Amino acid sequence: MPLYIDPRTVISVPTPNTLRENKNNPEIIKERCKDFEAIYLQSMFKAMRKTVPDGGLFEKNSAEEMYQDMLDTELATQTARHQSFGLAEKMYEQIERNLKNRTSR
Repeated sequence: MPLYIDPRTVISVPTPNTLRENKNNPEIIKERCKDFEAIYLQSMFKAMRKTVPDGGLFEKNSAEEMYQDMLDTELATQTARHQSFGLAEKMYEQIERNLKNRTSR
């Protein structure tokens, strides 16, 4: 029995109307700012991890590297969501200010 998955049920492609509605929604903008902060933190964690010299009891392999990447991703996401460094808030303030200036013209 072949398994068939319709990609439209897995991935929803935003329509132009949805994009316009989401563009000015403050909650969605805040979420995108937090997502950006998470990506930035993940990059920072990865760079910091590279400064630690390899070595120790076990040899490093691809499984450990993959686990470290997943751990960095989750740490960055949780940090951005719960213990923000303030980057997301500042980005949101600037975007909000720019949106207000654009709508007042």
